[in-house]
Amino acid sequence: MAKVSANYEVVFVVDPAQGEEGVAALVNNFKSLIEQNASAVEVEEWGTRKLAYPINYKTEGYYVLVNFTCAPEFPRELDRKLRIADGIMRSLIVCKGE
Repeated sequence: MAKVSANYEVVFVVDPAQGEEGVAALVNNFKSLIEQNASAVEVEEWGTRKLAYPINYKTEGYYVLVNFTCAPEFPRELDRKLRIADGIMRSLIVCKGE
C-alpha cells in the first residue's frame, strides 16, 4: 500500500547578507510554497546563528525549521527549489514517519 501522506521536517539556512528584508522575503516565499502543498505547517525561525563551519567564507546563517505533513512527491520538488534559490546556503529535508 502506498503512503498517502507523511510528516516531514525541513531546516534551511539563509545567507544573512541578503539583509533583513531579503531574509524575510525568502522565508515567506518558502513558507507559502509549503502551505500551498502541505498541511499542519509549523514554522520556527531560529534566527541568526554561528555556523559549525564556514560556507562560502561565511560564518553565520539565518536558520528556519518547518514541520509539515504532505504527500511523498512534494519534498523532492521543495528540495529542488531550495537548491536553486539564491540566498539559501544549506537545506535538509527529513521524513519523520507517518
